[in-house]
Amino acid sequence: MTRTFYVGLLALIAAVVAHAGSVPAAELLMFEDATCVWCRRWHAEIAPSYPLSPEGQQAPLRRLHIRDQGLTGATLDKPVTATPTFVLVEDGREIGRLVGYAGRDFFYPLLGELLERLPPPTPDPAPPRERSAAASRGACTL
Repeated sequence: MTRTFYVGLLALIAAVVAHAGSVPAAELLMFEDATCVWCRRWHAEIAPSYPLSPEGQQAPLRRLHIRDQGLTGATLDKPVTATPTFVLVEDGREIGRLVGYAGRDFFYPLLGELLERLPPPTPDPAPPRERSAAASRGACTL
């Protein structure tokens, strides 16, 4: 049993380390309330497919109760006063927000406008090209 535990623990650590490099910097915060009919409508129409959408890949969703604004870990430009409110944050600061939900036809285009405000991703530096043994001896290779 101890061996199984350690193997599982190592697999978990490997998965966390592998995932850590791929975490997007942007996040979409959804401020909601259980009594909000528009929040429930968003959950019915958008929530099931959002994580699989390009927008969901670029800015994963984190749901928060409207009273939990202090738990965002981000600086909001102003307090959230209505539900649902979607706040796009990156690197701990607000990029923009959508207040309310007017349906699927409006949500993704409006969110797309917010996502366009994000700075372009910085490319990973390319690894140096390996030199062949012939090139290291001063020979030309094809």
